[in-house]
Amino acid sequence: MFRVPQLTTEGGSPIADNRRSQTAGPAGPVLLQDHALIEKLARFNRERIPERVVHAQGSGAYGYFETTSERVSQLTKMRVFERRGKRTPVFVRFSSVVGSRGAAETQRDPRGFAVKFYTDDGNWDLVGNNTPIFFLRDGIKFPDFIHSQKPDPFTNRQEPDNVWDFFSRTPEATHQLTWLYGDRGIPASYRHMDGFGGHAFQWVNLRGERFWVKFHLKTDQGIRFLTSEEGASIAGRNPACHHKDLYDAIEGGDFPSWSLKVQVMPEQDAIGYRFNPFDLTRVWPHRDYPLMPVGKLVLDWAPDNFFAEVEQAAFDPANFVPGLGPSPDRMLQARLFAYGDAHRYRLGVNYSRLPVNEPKGVLGGARNYGRDGAMRFDDNGGRSRNYDPNSQSGPAESGAPYDHALPLSGLTGPQDLPRHTEDDDFKQAGTLYRLMSEDARWRLIANLARSLSRVTRSEVRERSISCFRSADSEYGAHLEDAVRALRGGIR
Repeated sequence: MFRVPQLTTEGGSPIADNRRSQTAGPAGPVLLQDHALIEKLARFNRERIPERVVHAQGSGAYGYFETTSERVSQLTKMRVFERRGKRTPVFVRFSSVVGSRGAAETQRDPRGFAVKFYTDDGNWDLVGNNTPIFFLRDGIKFPDFIHSQKPDPFTNRQEPDNVWDFFSRTPEATHQLTWLYGDRGIPASYRHMDGFGGHAFQWVNLRGERFWVKFHLKTDQGIRFLTSEEGASIAGRNPACHHKDLYDAIEGGDFPSWSLKVQVMPEQDAIGYRFNPFDLTRVWPHRDYPLMPVGKLVLDWAPDNFFAEVEQAAFDPANFVPGLGPSPDRMLQARLFAYGDAHRYRLGVNYSRLPVNEPKGVLGGARNYGRDGAMRFDDNGGRSRNYDPNSQSGPAESGAPYDHALPLSGLTGPQDLPRHTEDDDFKQAGTLYRLMSEDARWRLIANLARSLSRVTRSEVRERSISCFRSADSEYGAHLEDAVRALRGGIR
């Protein structure tokens, strides 16, 4: 016979009545001695943790990655790729960037696409977006970028003047804006969009050879998108539509999948390449570095508890494993600090010991001399020493050589990136515009014009349009006409 479990306080004492407070007589005031009431209210007041500054609204799922290529093991010693057929468990979190928790998921916004691989050598976090590029090439600009997109200090709402004032003074964003305001700016679901690592990373193989690599996750469901009108309509009926779609698909056995492909650049190619290959505002042309299939990502398990496994999931691009390392990409270099620091603030210094974040693939789990701190819920290392070196057989360094050293020269201090022959902020944006169908171009123009026409300052509008004109003269001319037409209707 099934027995209902006993309800208890946090200390384990039975709770006799969870529906009526203790009072001084039937009509009297509530008593402070009602520990069950006080504890329940106090815990309720503290249930929320700080939301992410960006990527606050999201969804996630578990699954696996399976290597499908023999060739990739010749390019990197990452054990996740060591043989065809090898499976590695993963957790994936999708998100939007600017909106707070509860924001509509059909807003025009980049989507986060973060994958945690629980590898044999520790966690590898591929923390990317659904776009292969970004607005910026230097992380020092990122806080200002986000401030320009978030609610204004005075009006407490997103202000088009702020958005476009920043963008018009950041011409490197033109490529990403062309992508964002195009058809893929509002995916129909998380299942129907691609994912990209974005940055160039280092691969080192067993022979010590170095390559630069970019990661592409291509959806097997096909690309589907929403128009601005469709997105606005759905937002009013089902603001969490992408979250629901993902969970419904997995629970119904329709497991979403992506094909992982890579672009590989030999180390020496980067030196004389026609543009800076570590600039996050540019893509590597596929004709120069074709996509090479390496594996399949499948999501087949929805989390049992959203807070524990999605809200507390913490991804860090600094989580590398042997065979993988950073590049000189300035945005990546900034993220190597910023993400881990954000997690230590939001979740506490022991965030990596939460079940969703712990390195499940490592025998015995993480072993180091980190101790103490809030929410240390294991034995805190017990009697073992908390310093290194020690004579008590504590964990020791591997002594493996550092594979990712780069030759450097020059003086320290703020400085421009080295120039390559084809470095500019507009060429690839223009190419992307010309690759679109005529209908797609007009949708792009309309989406941009709707936003730009709301800017009250003429110099900001003109400076913004000039960026798109520099990408393609027709692009800029059509946008100027569309903005002028919409502004004529503003009274």
